[in-house]
Amino acid sequence: IVMERLTEACSINPRQKGFIHASGCSENLKLLQLVVKHAKREHCELVVVFVDITKAFDTIYYQHIILGLVRRGIDPHMINLVSDMYKNITTYID
Repeated sequence: IVMERLTEACSINPRQKGFIHASGCSENLKLLQLVVKHAKREHCELVVVFVDITKAFDTIYYQHIILGLVRRGIDPHMINLVSDMYKNITTYID
């Protein structure tokens, strides 16, 4: 529910493949395959860059996420819900 409401308030780039309901990996592979075929057929130079931001949300302070939501004008109730998800987080390994 939170994701759906945030998606309505903060538009997601159509190339975003993480954290959404889509067949992102296969779609991206097909797109790459088509680009490579086109470059070969047209004898074009091709440069491909892969960006993999591993564990992106583990490497930034949650305060930056909250600040981003505030700047986007997200409803304070939603901001509080997201903020509460980051409070008093603990992990237990048994």
